[in-house]
Amino acid sequence: MLTVPNILTVFRIALIPVFLVCYYLPWEHAMFTAAVFFWLAAVTDYFDGYLARRLGQETAFGAFLDPVADKVTVCAALIILVDFYNTLWITIPAIIIISREILISALREWMAEAGKRSEVAVANIGKWKTTAQMLALIGLISHFNDFIIYLAYLLLYIATALTLWSMVIYLKVAWKQIVAIDSVKK
Repeated sequence: MLTVPNILTVFRIALIPVFLVCYYLPWEHAMFTAAVFFWLAAVTDYFDGYLARRLGQETAFGAFLDPVADKVTVCAALIILVDFYNTLWITIPAIIIISREILISALREWMAEAGKRSEVAVANIGKWKTTAQMLALIGLISHFNDFIIYLAYLLLYIATALTLWSMVIYLKVAWKQIVAIDSVKK
């Protein structure tokens, strides 16, 4: 259970309060510092999965904790950004992204109980969504300059579109299973 990937995942969770505290500190570089810690969390997200596969250290604990760490990190960032920017242009994508995360988590849980967990495994579109989402959040958290903020908005909307697209893909796969299970019960 105490593997390098799991340590990275726990470290990512520990970074959440660090980036949140930094974000709200009353000093000039607080937001940029928070963005650096968020970036570090995003990088550990990549490396924990990569190392787990590469080193053959995939564990049930890691499979459980990694998506939890992802969702808590992203949701915490979205919540502070909705508060800071106070605009529908951030709030609507935030609601879509958070709602999708809850829906897909519940769907994966249900599919696992039905013995079909592998059918809703992370696809390549999910990796693109995560990349766009993390870059958008880093840019919005940093509040570095107008160009970065506009680019981050664009990436947030790309991430939101990919979020909806991946959700449709997951729901299509699950729908086939739901219909198949319901027809067997009749």
